[in-house]
Amino acid sequence: MGIPLIDFSKLTSSDTGIRAEQIQLLDKACREIGFFYLINTDIDQALVKRMMSAAKRFFAQPTADKVKIDIKNSVNHRGYGGVGEEQLDEVHKADWKETFDMALDLPADHPLAQKYPKMYGPNQNPTDPVVMETLHDYYVTAFGVSQDLLKAMAEALQLEADFFSRCFTDHVTVLRMIHYPPRPSIEHDNGAGAHTDYGCVTLLLQDDIGGLEVKHRNGEWVQATPMEGALVVNIGDLMQRWTNDEYVSTAHRVRASETGVHRYSFPFFVEPDYETNVACVPTCQSSTSPAKYAPILSGDWIQSRFDATYAYRDAEKVDT
Repeated sequence: MGIPLIDFSKLTSSDTGIRAEQIQLLDKACREIGFFYLINTDIDQALVKRMMSAAKRFFAQPTADKVKIDIKNSVNHRGYGGVGEEQLDEVHKADWKETFDMALDLPADHPLAQKYPKMYGPNQNPTDPVVMETLHDYYVTAFGVSQDLLKAMAEALQLEADFFSRCFTDHVTVLRMIHYPPRPSIEHDNGAGAHTDYGCVTLLLQDDIGGLEVKHRNGEWVQATPMEGALVVNIGDLMQRWTNDEYVSTAHRVRASETGVHRYSFPFFVEPDYETNVACVPTCQSSTSPAKYAPILSGDWIQSRFDATYAYRDAEKVDT
């Protein structure tokens, strides 16, 4: 079984018949594999090309310039992460990639930043204005796509259309740029270790190099072959919890690039307001299928997953 294809333009169609048919396909994809290609979105090819160019400009800088916004200097996980900073697979080697993370840019004295300093606050931004403008444009556009997608998912689950999207007033959605440099040796094939994502959904823009693999329920790894003009979308752990395991968060990994090959990708981690109470949605529980998970604040869940992933956070806990 491959990764299904969902047409965004049909999910948002004014024709109720067309929309209903596509929403049914979306629901099936979320239940059976938790991954799908999303085509015909509002992210045009001009913006995609700008993103690819911005990533190359940023990561081509000398390391000394990039570490001026080192993520280890940010309490709220924003900025540049060097190769080996992450190890998503707790058993195997550290990931062979470098990253840049950004989210809503709030001043340090903002009430939310004061209350939840590890999740809200200022970004550490690149100094290149071209890169920053491109990242901003993409963040805004991708966020709009994500909200329409969440409305379609709510409809698929027979909920109010804004059941999920109303939880995104002060969201902690993260845009990440990733550069996978050529691997250092044939043995180091781990670009990003096998893992699931933390939040609601992830919208992934990737270049044409390939390397993303999805673990099917039968245990086989399926290649998420790049498709021009398509995003790869997957369900995250928070949505699986929210839907009582009806929608599945599926393990995936990235094979390290071959010698001389550079790969770039842009996951957009769609995560709601910190204080969103994530309790089993009413249509996903019954007397024969009771809620499996206790309610939890979205931010508490995501923070716990961050703390399990990043080595420098473990060091912080030891220091304190």
